[in-house]
Amino acid sequence: MTNFQTTFGTPKPVIAMVHLGALPGSPLYDVDQGLEGIVAGALDDLDALQTAGVDAVMFGNENDRPYELSVDPASVATMAFVIGKLRDRITVPYGVNVLWDPDMTVALAAATGSAFCREIFTGTYASDMGMWAPDAGRALRYRSRLRRDDLLMLYNVSAEFADSLDRRPLPDRARSAVFSSVPDAVLVSGQITGEAARMEDLEAVKSALPDTPVLANTGVKHDTVAEVMRIADGCVVGSSLKVDGHTWNAVDPDRARDFMDRARAAR
Repeated sequence: MTNFQTTFGTPKPVIAMVHLGALPGSPLYDVDQGLEGIVAGALDDLDALQTAGVDAVMFGNENDRPYELSVDPASVATMAFVIGKLRDRITVPYGVNVLWDPDMTVALAAATGSAFCREIFTGTYASDMGMWAPDAGRALRYRSRLRRDDLLMLYNVSAEFADSLDRRPLPDRARSAVFSSVPDAVLVSGQITGEAARMEDLEAVKSALPDTPVLANTGVKHDTVAEVMRIADGCVVGSSLKVDGHTWNAVDPDRARDFMDRARAAR
C-alpha cells in the first residue's frame, strides 16, 4: 500500500479519466479539428476535473474505436504530444492507458513522466479484438529498461469487451497476478466502459487481497460511490462525470463536483 498511498496522497483516491479525442490513424479521427482540437478538448476536461477536486487524472484513448491490441506508434506519439501540451496545467498525479497495448502504455508513461499506468497485463481472453494474451513479464522488463521502476502498475484483472479463457474464479486470478508480478493495485471492471463491476466481485477480490489496493475500474456512479468506497481502496471514473453521464461527452463540471463531494463524504 505504501507506494500507492504516497503517490495519490489520500486514502481511497478518485482517479478521473481524460478521454482524448480520436487520434490520427483511427477511424473516428476528426481531420477538421486536428491536433489542436484534441488538445483543447482535453484541456477543458482537465480543468473541470481538477476544479472539482479529483485526486488524480488518467489520459486514455477511449475514442480510438475499434480498439487494437498492437497500437500504431502514431497514436502513442500523439498522446505524448497532447500530454506535453497540457503538462503545465496538471496539478494532480497523472497516469496513462493506451488501449489495449501494455508495452505502448509503459512507453507513453516513461515519455510523459506519468506516475502510474493502467492496462490488462495478465490473462488470456476471447475479445472483440480477437485472441488477447498480454505479457506482464515483457511489460515489466520494458519498464526496467526504461529506468521507470518507480512507475506504479495498475492491473485490470477483469477485461472489458472480453471473456476470460482462464476459468479460475476472479479472486484466484487476481491473487495469482499479485503473486507472480506484484502490481501496485488491482482493478475490477464491468463488461464494457461505463458499466459497473459487480459489487460481489469487488468484495471477493478485496477479501482475497487485503494488503493490495483494489479499485473499482468502471461504472462507478453518484448513487453507488459510497458503497464502492466502503469496499474498495478507490475508483477510476469517467462516464459518470460527463454531460448526461454519457462516455463520449465532455466532462460536466457540476456532475464532477457533485461526485467528488459524495466521494469525500464516503471516505
